[in-house]
Amino acid sequence: MNRRKIIAALAIAAGAALLATTATALSRGDDPVPTAAGAAVARSDVQRAISAAQERLRRVPGDAATWASLGSAYVEQARITGDPTYYGKAQGALETSLRHKPDGNGPAHLGLGALANARHDFAAARDQAELARAALPDTAEVYGVLADALTQLGKSDEARAAVQRMLDLEPGVPAFTRAAYDFEQRGDVDAARQALTRALDASSSPSDTLFCRYHLGELAFDNGDLDEASSQYEQGLLVDPLDPALLQGRAKIAAARGDLGTAITGYAAIVARVPSPQYLHEYALLLRASGRTDDAARQFDLLAQQERLLAAAGSIDDMAVSVVAADRGDSATSLAAAEREWNRRQHPLVADALAWALHLTGRDAEALPFAERAAATGWRNATFAYHRGMILRALGRTAEARSALDSAVRTNPHFSPVDGPAARAALDGLR
Repeated sequence: MNRRKIIAALAIAAGAALLATTATALSRGDDPVPTAAGAAVARSDVQRAISAAQERLRRVPGDAATWASLGSAYVEQARITGDPTYYGKAQGALETSLRHKPDGNGPAHLGLGALANARHDFAAARDQAELARAALPDTAEVYGVLADALTQLGKSDEARAAVQRMLDLEPGVPAFTRAAYDFEQRGDVDAARQALTRALDASSSPSDTLFCRYHLGELAFDNGDLDEASSQYEQGLLVDPLDPALLQGRAKIAAARGDLGTAITGYAAIVARVPSPQYLHEYALLLRASGRTDDAARQFDLLAQQERLLAAAGSIDDMAVSVVAADRGDSATSLAAAEREWNRRQHPLVADALAWALHLTGRDAEALPFAERAAATGWRNATFAYHRGMILRALGRTAEARSALDSAVRTNPHFSPVDGPAARAALDGLR
């Protein structure tokens, strides 16, 4: 679950930065001020930006800047609604902007970079961000899109430099949250927490506050502090009681505390509203952990449908395909997808997925170097430690396996409703 969450977080951060730019570019003095909280405000803001852009384009159809703003707003709308059909609308608007202004059109390239990140085409996102940087060298949002792409391509030093440039230009929520992720990947949890706290302090809107509360909760959860995680989720829900990400956090806490009934009810309500691949996957695993295998299979089928919709909209996410296939017991599909993803980018998350897929096909000697590479950054990731421990156990390296599995359980014993108990059982068997 942690693997999907981190990538989703990057897309959200990028969307938040772009939405701020779009809303500013299209603001009018007589615009009504939204009064609903949290996610409702984000929906209102982006819909207002879309409506304003469409109205202007009816009057000035050749306005390249407004076409770029419209395209960026569609990228954000896809994130908010979970509807990948907005990707095509975004691409059309951004390409129209480039037709009207082919040279030096930084906003259009910025939007195309964010769109490529959303579609997990990180190489294209990097290229578009570089084109945007050439036109807009002092614009913080450019470095956010660039940092997201470089991070996912495994270019950690270059990504860190982009985040630092973003902090120098505009030390706000998008910059601090990216800095937090960089610290987390390097295993500096305290610095990650401090960066997220600074982001929360810098929040100027309910949607910013929700975002920061959720990720402070996730950081605490991923490091085994259920009380702190619950506190962050609940404080966010005071701002917006219907925010799906925070409700997911609440359901996850219930599951970790052994209240599977409440957790399942919570996830059922979430996926009915927002059937995103992340939530469907987590719901399916929770159902499996509770023994409801037929219901879990149905959620996995729905997840496959969502992934096909994303693929049809231009999304490339073989890592997600690999992870889901592994959880469904299809090791051949998992391995093929992980190898394709590794050929595109060498991020620790992909290294871990490839290591696990190789393990599931019985190729543990080949799997171990990838598991070691995933762990090399120092990231306190219970899933990484669990996978590495199981690979070491299969290779007969008992003491090292015991150490890795103990690390997984100490970091976060609730990292997965399925793999968490498996880690504890494997560790007990090695003692």
